[in-house]
Amino acid sequence: MEEVYGIKYTKPEVVMLQDTGIGVAEAAARTCYDSFSNSENEVIQQIESTLPNQEMCKELNAIDDSELLDDLSWTYFHHSILEHANLSYLIRGTSRGVLQEHARHRIQAISVRSTRYTMSSLINAFVASQHGGDKEFFIQKVLAFDMFVTADESYNRLEISAMYDKLMFQKSQVEDFYSLAVAKSSLKHLKEFAKEPQKLYEALEAGKKKRNVGDAFKHIITDNVKVDMVVTFNLRSLKNYFTLRNSGAAFFQIRWLAQEMMKVTPKKYLDLIIREK
Repeated sequence: MEEVYGIKYTKPEVVMLQDTGIGVAEAAARTCYDSFSNSENEVIQQIESTLPNQEMCKELNAIDDSELLDDLSWTYFHHSILEHANLSYLIRGTSRGVLQEHARHRIQAISVRSTRYTMSSLINAFVASQHGGDKEFFIQKVLAFDMFVTADESYNRLEISAMYDKLMFQKSQVEDFYSLAVAKSSLKHLKEFAKEPQKLYEALEAGKKKRNVGDAFKHIITDNVKVDMVVTFNLRSLKNYFTLRNSGAAFFQIRWLAQEMMKVTPKKYLDLIIREK
């Protein structure tokens, strides 16, 4: 946890899901120069006269060092060959604000937790608060979701209170509000538990989820909401990402994320894209 500008924040967690190795990148570079025999890696030498079989491919993907890749990366700045190595990360607990920053990196594959499909519990808490509960009922329920990167309860109560007020405004403007908020099969619970907010909340949670519920309610959340995502970079794009996002000029939350990603990135990749000072 870190305090920035007077507000406490939690940091994201990162796991590397897969990495394809640097062997294919060296094979690509050797193809350009027709220099397989000059490699210090025996399996690369064999490629000059033999099409790789499955066992050779395993050896290729297990390569940890490549003098050629090091020369091309740091002496000749021939970085296109780094595009043949790919790394995938599972990221948990970064913010929607960071997601906006991520979108500026053009070459990446990114899959993000969808607010269209994952806001049911939040909306269920609001609906229950309107049937025997109150604003405090909603606030307590949402606090338990741990849905913000901000870690000050007093600040998060302000966030949740604002969400409640926005939902109240929308409810006052939309005649069929509950048809937007609750699956048709669960509408019966609104009468069944009209004065029992906790039981209504539990019934709604146990029932069918409203399809695409976030479509009507995405407007209530802010950049502080946590998101989970899987991102895949090729090594050249990752170099660009780490160079820009591990900089003191970067938005502090994406800098934290870049630093956590670097911690789980094997040394054989970092040696090709980050020059130690």
